[in-house]
Amino acid sequence: MRRLRAAGFWLLVAAILLFCLFPFYYALMSSLRPPAELFRPALLPGQWTLANYRAVFAQQPFGRNIVNSVLVAGSVVALSLLVGTLAAYALARLRFRGRGALLAAILAVSMFPQVAILSGMFELIRALGLYNRLPGLTLSYLVFTLPFTIWILTTFMRELPRELEEAALIDGAGAWQTLALVLAPLVAPAMVTAGLLAFIAAWNEFLFALTFTLTDTERTVPVAIALMSGASQYELPWGNLMAASVIVTLPLVALVLVFQRRIVAGLTAGAVKG
Repeated sequence: MRRLRAAGFWLLVAAILLFCLFPFYYALMSSLRPPAELFRPALLPGQWTLANYRAVFAQQPFGRNIVNSVLVAGSVVALSLLVGTLAAYALARLRFRGRGALLAAILAVSMFPQVAILSGMFELIRALGLYNRLPGLTLSYLVFTLPFTIWILTTFMRELPRELEEAALIDGAGAWQTLALVLAPLVAPAMVTAGLLAFIAAWNEFLFALTFTLTDTERTVPVAIALMSGASQYELPWGNLMAASVIVTLPLVALVLVFQRRIVAGLTAGAVKG
């Protein structure tokens, strides 16, 4: 009976892995096929080629689009963690009137769909002179990355013992030194989790990137992939699309694999007390 349960468990795990990984595997195999083979279902290419990858970079400034995505996502992560850490310290460690209402307001902001604030953000971006510029995307992405960053860091920081701050104060440390030298290193797992989630959200964002950019050289990779076209307006270069999808997915997979231990630590922080 025990062996039967174990076999059923591993069959379920295998089925889940197959369901999750097969689409990426098929996209990878399709990106390595010549155009003539793309519509013949097969687990492996009959003929291997890198022509689709070369075409992605030759037919449009895809390398520049990748750099744009890296710059925007990196700046969003940096600003989200900086502002989120300061806000989390104030909300978790300081006592002031309206703290609960402020946390509720931050949570409420994250509930608004992007399309509901699109017109307002467009007018703000234009008024600031940031239309078709990367800083405009960074500013707009903070609308949905800051709320969950603040919530994750606040929840984690609440679990830290106050004796740490008291000991730092006795040693002559000020509030900034306590935050930077004592609390921040302990919050590192949660910061990695929040930063990775912010990076993924900024890397994959499409609606703001499509609305707030105009030229190919300022677009990020989701918009660049969506606007790929073939020889005619009714023809899509499926091989190029698969190659581009693989290229933009690999950095996310690498980040998750590198930081997986800290991600788990950050997500499970505060789950057990004692």
